[in-house]
Amino acid sequence: MAIIQNKHEMPLQAPEVRIHNFNEVALGYDEETALKEAERCLNCPTKPCVSGCPVNIRIPEFIAKIKEKDYEGAYQVIHASSSLPAVCGRVCPQETQCEQVCTLAKRFEPVAIGRLERFVADTHNALNAKAGDRPEANGHRVAVVGAGPSGLTCAGDLAKKGYAVTVYEALHTPGGVLVYGIPEFRLPKAIVAREVEALKELGVEFAVNVIIGRTLSIDELFEEGYEAVFIGSGAGLPRFMNIPGESLTSVYSANEFLTRTNLMKAYLDDPKTPVKKGGTVAVVGGGNVAMDAARTALRLGAEHVYIVYRRSMNELPARKEEVEHAVEEGIDFRLLCNPTEILGYEDPKDPKYGSVKALRAVRMELGEPDESGRRSPVVIEGSEFELAVDTVIMAIGTSPNPLIKSTTEGLEVNRRGGIIIDEAGLTSRPGVYAGGDAVTGSATVISAMGAGKTAAEAIDRYIQNREE
Repeated sequence: MAIIQNKHEMPLQAPEVRIHNFNEVALGYDEETALKEAERCLNCPTKPCVSGCPVNIRIPEFIAKIKEKDYEGAYQVIHASSSLPAVCGRVCPQETQCEQVCTLAKRFEPVAIGRLERFVADTHNALNAKAGDRPEANGHRVAVVGAGPSGLTCAGDLAKKGYAVTVYEALHTPGGVLVYGIPEFRLPKAIVAREVEALKELGVEFAVNVIIGRTLSIDELFEEGYEAVFIGSGAGLPRFMNIPGESLTSVYSANEFLTRTNLMKAYLDDPKTPVKKGGTVAVVGGGNVAMDAARTALRLGAEHVYIVYRRSMNELPARKEEVEHAVEEGIDFRLLCNPTEILGYEDPKDPKYGSVKALRAVRMELGEPDESGRRSPVVIEGSEFELAVDTVIMAIGTSPNPLIKSTTEGLEVNRRGGIIIDEAGLTSRPGVYAGGDAVTGSATVISAMGAGKTAAEAIDRYIQNREE
């Protein structure tokens, strides 16, 4: 049978419809499409896609199960390596990982691995099937700080080995960035809740509204009998540009804007934690978070939304799919532009700070490549201009929260505040491991999961070696 050269298209909500709701944009493969896409897999002997996956999912094996219509078997193959299959099938950047090294991609489009993973996970969840039986307890206890992707993965992998795991989460809902950062139209919160329930079925316990460093310290966790601690507290400290006008009331960090919307339900008519809706919005940045903020502002009623980014479309760090969706929805990309000031006016409703009336910026051009090959933006003299806007959202990255470091003696961090670890995830404190954004700063969900998986293996070795 001749190879189908292109991926089967993902059905989507029409742009003119979806900009008025928060429902999921990508609708998922049906069974017929999934079977056709699975047939594109060559099941090649070298399996480069597995090594391209940060959590080493046995990709050809689960796709082979799809071909056999053994969808639960496919799920169990994925779940053996990943505690969050329905999440990864939606937000993992497969195009730069497993799909990038797919053998088929040497001549054609790669197999749509992410879409098939989502199909398998959604089929499993639709049957309300259990992820697996609870393993026999091994008598050891581990604490996990943070219920984001790295923490959930570490907890899940340890629970599968029989550890009693408690996850401590500062917010009132487990999920970390999966619930406060990624919008409903990309990742429905019911999906995250289902993944958390699957971990509970394995025996993982969750303690919410607990701030490690305030409610409890790392030292107190050890005093309570935990034999190891994994820190997956994320990177919740937003960065700003330190330009004039950032203290105006309608200037948000993307972190705050998305948390208020996704977790605190600012989209309601009478929310307890509102955001400014409507008008013209400028989002500064070019990553996935910038796309999320821009597309969320549009759904909250903005009349016009700009993406302001200092490099060109070719350098945008956001996923290609997210950029395409933003373009389809009418987001206005102002590229090779860099803000220099946010202009405001006196607002009777908030006389102390005032409100935004414009974003002042300069045009840029890309200079010569540096040693890494990356071309840095250079200001074009005399190119200053203004955009009339009502709201500015800064989406230029986040840093690890310094709370845990400041309350934990002997925990070393780098100049950016990231916890320093070795290749196994061990920090400078014995028995304390870390991973994800708390180490690297803002990165991808799947890279955080990979770090949680690595640390879980190291924690298991550490505790078992102590017994010998």
